[in-house]
Amino acid sequence: MTTIDKVLFSGNTHTTVNRDPSVQRGEHGVVDLKLSTPSGQNLELIATEPHPRAEQLFAGAWSACYITAFGIAASLKKVTLPPDYSVDIQVDIGQTGAAWFLGAHFTIRVPGVAQEVVEAIARSAHDICPYSKAVHGNIDVGLTVLTA
Repeated sequence: MTTIDKVLFSGNTHTTVNRDPSVQRGEHGVVDLKLSTPSGQNLELIATEPHPRAEQLFAGAWSACYITAFGIAASLKKVTLPPDYSVDIQVDIGQTGAAWFLGAHFTIRVPGVAQEVVEAIARSAHDICPYSKAVHGNIDVGLTVLTA
């Protein structure tokens, strides 16, 4: 697996489970995407640029799938997630030499849950999520866990 030396484009998402439809969402010039999952859970990608590039769409689809897998992994480990947990994914397109590659970085925020517990859930979620399985071993994927 090759890491990117020079990032050329990035697509970013912020995914939460919205439990309050009156919450202020994106500002002018952005698009909020409401996605659903097979479990019927509604997920929101708040403030996506109005003309998303491929890496933004991939990040959005991956984050919707992954946050669902994260919830499943937490329930399998008997961990109750706080209502304000979130997943941010940045998908990069870049180069190393003349070759082009994808890379990704996940930032997972789970306030009040122990770091090692969140890291274990995150690893399990990658084992569940079809997008994570599809790219496993093919692209460099980083992880930051925030618990405060």
